[in-house]
Amino acid sequence: MDGKQTERLAGDAAGIARAAAWLRAGGLVAFPTETVYGLGADARDGRAVAGIFAAKGRPAFNPLIVHVPDLAAAARLAVLPEAARAVAAAFWPGPLTLVVPVRADAGLSPLVTAGLPTVGVRVPAHPLAQALLAGAGCPVAAPSANPSGRVSPTTAGHVLAGLSGRIDAVLDGGPCGVGVESTILGFDPEPVILRPGGVTAEALAGVLGAPVPQAALAAGDRPTAPGQLASHYAPRATLRLGAVAPRPGERFVGFGPPPPGVIPDLTLSPAGDPVEAAARLFAVLHALDAGGDGPVAVAPVPEAGLGRAINDRLRRAAAPRG
Repeated sequence: MDGKQTERLAGDAAGIARAAAWLRAGGLVAFPTETVYGLGADARDGRAVAGIFAAKGRPAFNPLIVHVPDLAAAARLAVLPEAARAVAAAFWPGPLTLVVPVRADAGLSPLVTAGLPTVGVRVPAHPLAQALLAGAGCPVAAPSANPSGRVSPTTAGHVLAGLSGRIDAVLDGGPCGVGVESTILGFDPEPVILRPGGVTAEALAGVLGAPVPQAALAAGDRPTAPGQLASHYAPRATLRLGAVAPRPGERFVGFGPPPPGVIPDLTLSPAGDPVEAAARLFAVLHALDAGGDGPVAVAPVPEAGLGRAINDRLRRAAAPRG
């Protein structure tokens, strides 16, 4: 993925328009929020979202927060319970993410939700983020704009130091107001803090009229949102990974050209393209469920680049379940 010419765009009308055009075209754009710079892609475009993971070297397909301009836009993507609407009215725009059921017709890439039935949505307060969302006209999935495991960026220079040549553009809004990340609030069904952040538990309790507990995290479980861990999606079928060809009675999920005489039931990427495979991964897992619970053989995916993330998710989907 290295080798792109990353544009540094001024935070003016021309820069915003150029950044919005990149997002509409499936590009990757870093932009400022009130906390840190985010690395954004059209949340409806699976290939673009897969590009986020590739650019960051993110080791697993964890859920991403979707940034939208207002409450109405959030409601088009997710089902907002009464408590969610109350805190949104109080704290949006601002550093609060709500994890709520995703609508069936939301049109989001399954990579955004990591195949889960919920989605994290946030309305950022930074004026350039708001202008970019308005100009792009699409929901924007965005983790922090830094290589995975590195310090989160608070300037455009920080972004370029880590991701130059791997993303299309950075919209320069100057230094972010340095502070904690967004609070993540889930509803299970009562409100629960999944990650502490910029909106305090006391402030949430003041709006909701009752204390809001913090979720207990279970070691080894998978996140339903950044900073929070819970059970993950896996198909009903048992998966056998690294299979060159299927055994009798197995369905076969291919990657790249299949061996002679073998016709895959499904394929992650006929061309062996890891970005395409990442974009299709959760759709394939859901299709396996729709096709029954018989055993499945999965072709090997190279353990390199984005393939590491694909294999991480496949291994977890194949793990024994109680």
